[in-house]
Amino acid sequence: MLSVLSYDSYLCVCSRTLASLGTATMLKQFLNKIPRKAVKTDSPDTNGMEQEDNSNGFQCTLGGTTFSSRFNVVKRVSSAVFPTGGTEAVDPHMSFKVVSNSQKQSLFLSKLTLCCELYDFNDHDKNYSQINLKHETLIELVDFVSSGSVKFNEAAISATCKMCAINLFRVFPPKDRSNSMGGAGEDAEEPMFDPAWSHLQIVYDLLLRLVSYSSLDLKVAKKYMDHSFILRLLDLFDSEDPRERDCLKTVMHRVYGKFMVHRPFIRKAVSNIIYRFIFETQRHNGISELLEIFGSVISGFALPLKEEHKMFLLRALIPLHKLKPLGVYHQPLTYCVIQFIDKDQKLASVVIKGLLKYWPITNSQKELMFLSELEEVLEMTSIGEFQKVMGPLFRRIAYCLNSTHYQVSERAHLLWKNEHILNLVSQNSQAIIPLTLSALERNSQNHWNQAVLNLTRNLKKILSEMDEELVTSSQRTSQEEGSTLSSTLEKRKAAWERLEAAARGSLISTDSAACPVTF
Repeated sequence: MLSVLSYDSYLCVCSRTLASLGTATMLKQFLNKIPRKAVKTDSPDTNGMEQEDNSNGFQCTLGGTTFSSRFNVVKRVSSAVFPTGGTEAVDPHMSFKVVSNSQKQSLFLSKLTLCCELYDFNDHDKNYSQINLKHETLIELVDFVSSGSVKFNEAAISATCKMCAINLFRVFPPKDRSNSMGGAGEDAEEPMFDPAWSHLQIVYDLLLRLVSYSSLDLKVAKKYMDHSFILRLLDLFDSEDPRERDCLKTVMHRVYGKFMVHRPFIRKAVSNIIYRFIFETQRHNGISELLEIFGSVISGFALPLKEEHKMFLLRALIPLHKLKPLGVYHQPLTYCVIQFIDKDQKLASVVIKGLLKYWPITNSQKELMFLSELEEVLEMTSIGEFQKVMGPLFRRIAYCLNSTHYQVSERAHLLWKNEHILNLVSQNSQAIIPLTLSALERNSQNHWNQAVLNLTRNLKKILSEMDEELVTSSQRTSQEEGSTLSSTLEKRKAAWERLEAAARGSLISTDSAACPVTF
């Protein structure tokens, strides 16, 4: 009887076990059909073995096999650097072509992490294989982003910004940078090229694609591209590699356009760089590129102009004209000034006064640049603003007409071929022609260059056609002033001769008194 009961108990236990196993199997099949995040296998140091957690589940052993009602939980790798949100880690050496679509985003993050390694490019042979691997990985990242498959969620934005910061943000080596602006001519140094540019160029390309991403969440992106990030980017404009500065210019322009919340900060930061350049160091490699960025910024200013913007013109752009390396950044500087006048024509007289204040006296090359900019400014000047400055302006032009440097004199004569300037002169001929005609008369008598003499004759003819009576009277007045000046000079010369003779006589009498003759 006992054996029968034992047999029945055994059958009961077996049936219950099989029922529980069947239920578990059905439950597992059901859960497998539910969509869930991708899971990963254990890291290599677990030797492929899955860890089990049976602390709270029913466990039954049958035939040496252990079953658990709680399914094995696969560990997820969480990165301490990038908030991957539980996404599985993928071997960064794998290609995007061989992984499933669900794994591509994880592979993108893994490759970004791999590219955070830095190598010494001055000893290329030492890390040749690692450098090549990183270069290929960077190219893969750019191709993947270009394909449109990437999703710039918070994890991807954070990882991309961190990788770009590690590779780009660096302190430039100290050196003798007496000509760091490239000089203004013959003393210009050859540009320095960064040996790591093959990597830096791709990193800049990746950063540009991030900023240009059409569906970029700006609220998330500005957490990582914050004020500190922007300041470090602006510091890179002091790089001696012109290729890097050109890439930075494009990236910063996109950042300014994309992040409206950062625009006041960027303007202030750029202003501080320019102020430091003008009033402290007078050395910076990226002033030209920063002015190119600001040229586009100024064209987008709303009207009426804010006082902040006018102060930038007065305190930054106009004082930039006085520095020695003007030739390096004069073209974008002129563009910025013209954009301001285009926005508010009342600023034309302010700009002309600034040019006259910083007008070069002994540097003929800078004088040529000033004359070229002056012509562009006068083209934008109204008659009312012109009348405020025409007196000191044409006295300075008269000095340029008489310049012994023939290129300066020629450039000053060519101002009169501009129709707008000629129209301004004709409306104010009573004040301008006398100033100009006296300079032309001096050129006719004294200038050494034949080309300048020809231009002088042509200009006198233009003025005669404009107001012949005024020209005649001005010539007569000029001749009278010339004769008066000649007589004054003769009287002055005679006075000096009398003083010299008296001084010699006084010296002889003093010597005679000091040394009497004895017999």
